[in-house]
Amino acid sequence: MDYSSFGLLGMFLSAFISSTIAPGGSEAVLAYLVYQAKIPILLLLITATVGNTLGALTTWLLGFWVARRYPLDNVENEKRRKAVQTVRRVGVPILLLSWLPVVGDGFCFAAGWLGMSFVASFFAIALGKLGRYAAIIYLFS
Repeated sequence: MDYSSFGLLGMFLSAFISSTIAPGGSEAVLAYLVYQAKIPILLLLITATVGNTLGALTTWLLGFWVARRYPLDNVENEKRRKAVQTVRRVGVPILLLSWLPVVGDGFCFAAGWLGMSFVASFFAIALGKLGRYAAIIYLFS
């Protein structure tokens, strides 16, 4: 039996969950799988990037959906209002940093809330995630 498919599924799920509002540790999973050297590195990179990007896009879609029910004018929490204003000011390029712990998910949510271009958001998120995972692979291979 080929156990590498379980490793890829675990990598995908960890990356997806880590990129939603739930906490996760996809970096540790990736580092472990790279260290094991049983799965081609390019396949690991693609799997982690796709899973993490899809998770971030799920958060973007949640922001888009929530905005229809709760417009920005109704946000009373000052921290949230400032976060949305920062994303509005910087624009889609801030999504290159969507991989950052804690604030990255907020960037994706705010971008969806603001109705930023889904396609542009996808490319910025994917590029940021790819860069982060490539750096992890470089460090652990």
